[in-house]
Amino acid sequence: MSTGELLGIEPLELEFPFELKKQISCPLQLSNKTDNYVAFKVKTTNPKKYSVRPNTGIILPRSTCDIIVTMQAQKEAPPDMQCKDKFLLQSARAKDSATAKDITPEMFNKGAGHTVEECKLRVIYVSPPQPPSPVPEGSEEGSSPRGSVSENGNANDSEFTNATAFISKLTEEKNNAIKQNNKLRQELELLRREGYKNRATGVSFLFVIFIGLLGIILGYLMKKT
Repeated sequence: MSTGELLGIEPLELEFPFELKKQISCPLQLSNKTDNYVAFKVKTTNPKKYSVRPNTGIILPRSTCDIIVTMQAQKEAPPDMQCKDKFLLQSARAKDSATAKDITPEMFNKGAGHTVEECKLRVIYVSPPQPPSPVPEGSEEGSSPRGSVSENGNANDSEFTNATAFISKLTEEKNNAIKQNNKLRQELELLRREGYKNRATGVSFLFVIFIGLLGIILGYLMKKT
């Protein structure tokens, strides 16, 4: 934006996406930076090539004005896409409550003692926006390459999920087998301990019976003698 005392101008370079045999427009916005009424006038070095709407006007205090600069359709492209056309924007203070009808050429005459600000605007040609890329062969009508990428991504995600589930199932079965093996080992150890106790109890009982019989025999022999 310009740094003039009266108006702010945006942009300072008029960019046209140049295309042959096509009318192209570029917006221009003026901002009144003062508490006074400001008159403006737009000139160009090539008036047959461009139209400016509006090319003159009054901007109220602290207000804005939108201007449309239109380039007529061109039959030939300039060499190296370079443009020498320029615009001149003039601005001057106007009386309060002034309207566009009150604007006169004298208002922008510096020689008459009026304070006139001037700003030169360049014209730049830029490349037009590129058309969208064609749909690849083999894809359905109305679908886009992004859709294919998305479908492939979903398929890969599904395969990964299935593989993860299979690995989890194998891990769970392995853990169950280990638990079952440990349980069987514990039961076998318990059976071994119970068998040992039973054998020990049987030997003790036989020993008691043997001692008892031996005592009876000895008692009988002692009585007989």
